[in-house]
Amino acid sequence: MKHLIFTTLLVSGLAGVMAPSAFAQQDTVAKDTVIKKKSKYTLNIGGGNLITKTADSTQNAKKGRFVGGITFTRVDLGFSRLIDNGDFNLSPNNQFLDYKGGKTSTFSFDVLQFGYRFNSNFKIYVAGGFDWTLIRLRDNITIQKNQPTLTYVNENIAFSKNRFSSSYVHIPLNFEFRTKESSKGKRFYFVLGPEVSFLLNGKVKQISDERGKEKQYDSYHFQSVRYGGTIRFGYDGLGLFTKYYFNDMFTTPAQAGLRNMSFGITFGLN
Repeated sequence: MKHLIFTTLLVSGLAGVMAPSAFAQQDTVAKDTVIKKKSKYTLNIGGGNLITKTADSTQNAKKGRFVGGITFTRVDLGFSRLIDNGDFNLSPNNQFLDYKGGKTSTFSFDVLQFGYRFNSNFKIYVAGGFDWTLIRLRDNITIQKNQPTLTYVNENIAFSKNRFSSSYVHIPLNFEFRTKESSKGKRFYFVLGPEVSFLLNGKVKQISDERGKEKQYDSYHFQSVRYGGTIRFGYDGLGLFTKYYFNDMFTTPAQAGLRNMSFGITFGLN
């Protein structure tokens, strides 16, 4: 979790330097825009000033425009929770998945987006990125790979880390609403929409004195296609998010009704 936080903050900071200048075409002012006021955003690099973006503070566009390209935004860092048939308490069938709540996390970000801005306050876009769910197991067990069901064995080992995780490519469809800019050039954002995800792999990572560091990869019966929805609310580039997935985490009958939700902080809303 500490590594995730450090990596997120580091890359978010780099993205804040590069993204406005590299991808300013996403929200640049169209020729038919009525400009009431302009504001400049600058970055101090090596004691000098680098102008990265000139933006219209009102952006009352007469016509909409297409926006998009390569980006690095909506970096979500938070906690994951398992919901077992509507209950946060795990059923006996799923008790082996008992986890440490403070160390069970989610991490995701978008690298592409394409959409249409109707006006200064509303935009629809499709994005693409990556999503990880990292379950920190309490018990000293090993989830078995290449088995017909989700199977585990008890270990006579005290694992210092026993993490069961999944990674997905996700494709969200977002509806973005934003207020007018303040005198400081900042806004409130509200973003919501559905998403579909495609499984890359499942992973078991364990650390112990007896075995050292071990990693195993398999599908582990995670859903190959996952679908859900996300809501975000924030101010300027920082916000809060919550996600909920509507289908089961696993394809195995014993885990029917076991689903996943997450919540946390979003970096880079705009």
